[in-house]
Amino acid sequence: MGSTKDKKVEYFSKLKQLLEEYKSVFIVGVDNVSSQQMHEVRKALREDAVVLMGKNTMVRRALRGFISENPDYEKLMPFVRGNVGFIFTNSDLNSIREVILANKVAAPARAGAVAPGDVFVPAGNTGMEPGKTSFFQALGVPTKIQRGTIEITTDVKILEAGNRVGPSEAALLNMLNISPFTYGLTIVQVYDQGQVFPASILDITDSELVAHFISAISTITQISLAAGYPTIPAVGHQIINNYKNVLALSVATDYTFEGSEAIKDRIANPEAYASAAPVASTAVAEEATAAAEEEEVEESDDDMGFDLFG
Repeated sequence: MGSTKDKKVEYFSKLKQLLEEYKSVFIVGVDNVSSQQMHEVRKALREDAVVLMGKNTMVRRALRGFISENPDYEKLMPFVRGNVGFIFTNSDLNSIREVILANKVAAPARAGAVAPGDVFVPAGNTGMEPGKTSFFQALGVPTKIQRGTIEITTDVKILEAGNRVGPSEAALLNMLNISPFTYGLTIVQVYDQGQVFPASILDITDSELVAHFISAISTITQISLAAGYPTIPAVGHQIINNYKNVLALSVATDYTFEGSEAIKDRIANPEAYASAAPVASTAVAEEATAAAEEEEVEESDDDMGFDLFG
């Protein structure tokens, strides 16, 4: 009894230490995962993460004791059910997820197991003797006898994802040496600095987040401008629009302020601002004319007015 109690105390202390040391936790499903696979995952994550397994009752009891110090741990409680474990990390979540999901092994179909994906039997010669045709007929797989062996004429889907494997499907797939399933760790949920979310959230890229943020800011700005309600995104536009109104009012009346002086002066004395442009244009035109005349003189000097090949 004392030894069991000591192990529980040691486990509680280890779990609390990891929760405090690491900001992120992957809650992973370990159904159909072998001890060798777990060893490979631990080895692959050795530099970046820590794997901790434990009985659910013990994990829940430990978490209840930690909730008084950190209420965020209560968010983990609903996911401590079934065959699950914890992977603690401070590294990039996407890279850790890739390592977790990468270690998969092929497995034969077992009667009663749930198919994780659709399973097809491919067309081709099976090498089986005609006496085993009944297995194929029972599952509706079209066959013919070719050179004394059974040949499947077309690809056939015999299992759909989510359905349980029947004895006939399992027997046929095993006879064909087809291992249609792969088993490995699955990610149930991710805990990151007090927030819990599904692993699919990690598929969102930074560019997508920025695009959504910009779209939201644009929507807020448009609503604010239409309603005349000031918000941080819209205040710059509102100031500029109001300044334009004040400037238009100043131009239309005798009221003048520092910002409108130059504009009102341009309106009142357009010739003063327009005179400089023609002078510059005239100077450029005169230079162009002089250059053209100089080219004509050079051409006339070259042939003295006569066509040497006339």
